[in-house]
Amino acid sequence: MSDSAITYTLYVQADPARVWQALTEPAFTRRYWGPVFETDWAVGSTMDWVERGTRTSDPEQVVLDCVPHRLLSYTWHTFSPQWAASVGIAEELRAELARERRTKVTYEIEPVGDTLARLTVLHEGFQPGGTLMGMCSRAWPMIASSLKTLLETGAPLPEPEGEGPEHAGA
Repeated sequence: MSDSAITYTLYVQADPARVWQALTEPAFTRRYWGPVFETDWAVGSTMDWVERGTRTSDPEQVVLDCVPHRLLSYTWHTFSPQWAASVGIAEELRAELARERRTKVTYEIEPVGDTLARLTVLHEGFQPGGTLMGMCSRAWPMIASSLKTLLETGAPLPEPEGEGPEHAGA
């Protein structure tokens, strides 16, 4: 982790196609993370972030790179008042997040032998010392671990007690 990026690497007992499916298909993302992404995954396409019944659309919320089973990159989501209300984020915190610059998430998927995939999550472009980076540095290990657990066991991790809205979607 640097002062403006988070890198998290994990090994998943699944092939790259299955990891890709977990990153891109709403039936998966809803189970291990909560939000779903509505997009066609074509470079330049917008991504609607749908979480707890709230849709967040923004022309700057787009797919940046997409190579199925290998690489996926997109701009991080928009912090709308509707999104914040749906996940229990106070308006003051939402406004603070919205003032920070937009960030980018990249997933790299690499096969490791016949039965494993290495998934690297790079979330970059944070405002050094910003609130979003602190929130995401706590959230990404749980999100990635829940993805891994879902693919390996069929069930995501339970949400830890005491992990409230500050971890939801950010």
